[in-house]
Amino acid sequence: MQNRISMLFYHIARICLGLLFLWSGAGKLLDIESFGVLIDAYGLIPKELTGPAAILLAALEVLAGIGMILDIYGSLAIITCLTLLFMMILGYGIRMGLDIDCGCFGPSDPEAKAFHGLRTALYRDFIILAGIAYLYIWRLMRNVRPAHFHFYLNAIRRNER
Repeated sequence: MQNRISMLFYHIARICLGLLFLWSGAGKLLDIESFGVLIDAYGLIPKELTGPAAILLAALEVLAGIGMILDIYGSLAIITCLTLLFMMILGYGIRMGLDIDCGCFGPSDPEAKAFHGLRTALYRDFIILAGIAYLYIWRLMRNVRPAHFHFYLNAIRRNER
């Protein structure tokens, strides 16, 4: 019984994290120009690179989110790296005293309009990081390995026959 509950919590945490990144990335992709403006507001990269960076980050979030939902190998590592990157950028913005939208859920994020603060986003990222740590620890303690992408491709090919 305890194993089933533990497995259920693992799947809930994994799917919630995947949906969060899928939603976040999709929101950014829907208004990629505005997301580029948000990236530019941090002043970390040259203006010419904000468009490609916006597309790359948003697409990576969507792909990693889908990967987490399907429990594909490597997606948790990508989400971990993205979360740490976002935390460093938020920390930079706080240190510089920037009063800008975090850009976390795209330009149309209602929370950005309500709070307009980077600290709230940073605290939320610490909670996300705790969820990531839970998933890593759960996998390590149970010796669980996610499926590789080619596993899904082979399953699709078998169903086509």
